[in-house]
Amino acid sequence: MFTAATRCAFRRTVSIPTFTLRSLSTLPGNDHIYVFPDPRSLSNSLLTLLPTAPPNPHLAIGTTPTVPPTPDSLSENFHFTRLLHDVVARHAHRDPYVISQAQAMASTSGSALGSGGAFFPQQGAQRRRRSPLTGGGGGAGGDGAGGASAQGGAGGGGRGGYIHVSDLRHPPDYGRIAEPEDIFGSLEVDAQGGFVDGSGRYQESGSYRVITRDGILGLSPFLRDRLVERLREEEERMKSS
Repeated sequence: MFTAATRCAFRRTVSIPTFTLRSLSTLPGNDHIYVFPDPRSLSNSLLTLLPTAPPNPHLAIGTTPTVPPTPDSLSENFHFTRLLHDVVARHAHRDPYVISQAQAMASTSGSALGSGGAFFPQQGAQRRRRSPLTGGGGGAGGDGAGGASAQGGAGGGGRGGYIHVSDLRHPPDYGRIAEPEDIFGSLEVDAQGGFVDGSGRYQESGSYRVITRDGILGLSPFLRDRLVERLREEEERMKSS
């Protein structure tokens, strides 16, 4: 029915998808982070949230000579880090997990809350603004990517306060404050559990690290999706420029 030339062409046509559908390599224990050879160095691997091949180094999390990476091996991409913080600042107040922590803070009048960390009443948060990297008091200062730690302790019921937006790679013990290297920043919550000015007046901690001894970039599903969307937008913009 087919000539030899037609059969040969057909075989070449259907073999292409088999090649392009090869499984992508991801980090052990974190299948949202893809591992590619670094196009700029044969001895390094490039880590990214985008499955695009070849990868764009400008949008990568960073590079590492060892997989899995360590705090010593990973060279962070600071352009990615700035995009990460911008996404958290824009969208953290819409994260269902963060919203639930804010509501829990208001409903329990500042008693022990959520999965760990501490709630800070307004007075402590105001002191915190003047020293954004301090561990206690209020505002940012402790956990990393994609969740809020509503911090238990002295009440703030009827006054509002602050909750941390933090990384989920190492949730603090119940009623404890997360490590500074894990905290993205903080959001201001009113007495009813809503975010002040609708967005919570996000304050970046300045102490967050993409990777620690406890893991790398543990964003909540909501914030991870927003970050991937932003990276794809940047990818398309760079392709068209």
